[in-house]
Amino acid sequence: MSEYYRDGEITIRSMEQSDAEIFYTTYLSYGWHPQRETYENYYREQSQGRRLVFIAEYRGAVAGICTLVLYPTDGPWGGGQYPEIQDLCVFFHVHQKGIGSRLLDAAEAEAAKRADMVYLAVGVHSGYGAAQRLYVKRGYNFDGSGVWYKGKQLEQYAPCVNDDALLLFMSKKFTH
Repeated sequence: MSEYYRDGEITIRSMEQSDAEIFYTTYLSYGWHPQRETYENYYREQSQGRRLVFIAEYRGAVAGICTLVLYPTDGPWGGGQYPEIQDLCVFFHVHQKGIGSRLLDAAEAEAAKRADMVYLAVGVHSGYGAAQRLYVKRGYNFDGSGVWYKGKQLEQYAPCVNDDALLLFMSKKFTH
C-alpha cells in the first residue's frame, strides 16, 4: 500500500480490495445506482499499473476517492500523453473538511511526474456545482471542445439529457 499524504485527520493512500464494498454500499445508501464492478475494476487497474486510486480516510474511516487514469482513451486528449483525473467524490457527511483538495493534491502530484498537463471532465448539472467551482479555483481551464455526452463530443443543437454523462472537459498545466 502506498501512502500519499497524512496529517492529524486526513490520510490519502492507495486502494485496498476491501474498499470496493465500502464505496458500493455508501453510494447505494445515497440512492445512487453504483456498480460494484466499477470499484473492483479500479482495484484491478491499480494492480495492473493502468490507474492510480487515491483513497481518503478521515479520522481512520474511508471518506472519499479520486482516480488517475494513466493511459486514458476518452475525451479531447484521449490516446495522448496526458493522464486524466476521474471520479473525485467525498462522502457527504465529511464535506467541507479539505478532503477533496487533498485527494486532488495527490492526483495532481502523481500526474505531474508523468506529464506537463492533466485533464478531467466535470458534469454540467447543479449537482456538480461544488466540483466546478473547485476546479476553476485550482487553476483548471475549459478546453473549448464544448459539451460531451456519453463519450462523444456533441454537435451544436444536438439533443441530450442533463444527466451524469453530460460533461465539459478541463485541463491544468504544470510548471516544472
